[in-house]
Amino acid sequence: MKKIAIIERLENNGKKKPFNIVYYLDSSYRKIFDKLDVILIPVISERNIEEISNICDGLILTGSANDVHPKYYNEEPIKDKKYDKFDEYPLVKKCVEEFNKQNKPILGICAGIQELNVIFGGTLFQSIPNHNLKDQSKHIINIEEDSFLYKIYKKDKLEVNSYHEQAIKDVAPGFRIVARCDDGTIEGIEKDNVIGVQWHPESVLDMEIFEGFVTKKLQLSIGMISSTEK
Repeated sequence: MKKIAIIERLENNGKKKPFNIVYYLDSSYRKIFDKLDVILIPVISERNIEEISNICDGLILTGSANDVHPKYYNEEPIKDKKYDKFDEYPLVKKCVEEFNKQNKPILGICAGIQELNVIFGGTLFQSIPNHNLKDQSKHIINIEEDSFLYKIYKKDKLEVNSYHEQAIKDVAPGFRIVARCDDGTIEGIEKDNVIGVQWHPESVLDMEIFEGFVTKKLQLSIGMISSTEK
């Protein structure tokens, strides 16, 4: 049975218990990976990342309410922009570097694609206007035909959700932009075994991307299928 490491996110639960910080994982992930017969290994500390990367076949960076601080891509915060004091970036960076060193597949979702882009040398728009509006919560993205995303969905247009305040500005060196929406926002990037998507496939139980990640990327990385099948 395959094992996937998954980042659990930080949340301040102070409204119920003052100063209580909790780790959380959307229950949708359990539903999805139960169907795929995959064991999820939660990551909450930098102390055991090397051990986790040794026993796991891949890594997923989940979405987060905590934005990436611009200090990590050499910019100052824009006016009136506030960042959470609970900084998840160092943990995520160490995870990504360890899994990437072992050439194990990585999938970044929403905040995860932004973190991937910064870790590999890209930058972000710190705030995009009109994010997360209910009447604009879905939109169409355009997918490049020679991409892994296209192999998964087998279509060049896809309707996705939109729950994000930041977005990729300068894509990291070596990465390809493989999906955009009509306004130019980058919705998907790829490089070798690393994939990032800006939307939340787990929120609609989108099995295709997770099944593709498990059955193609993971199996390719551990030699279960040939590179011509990916």
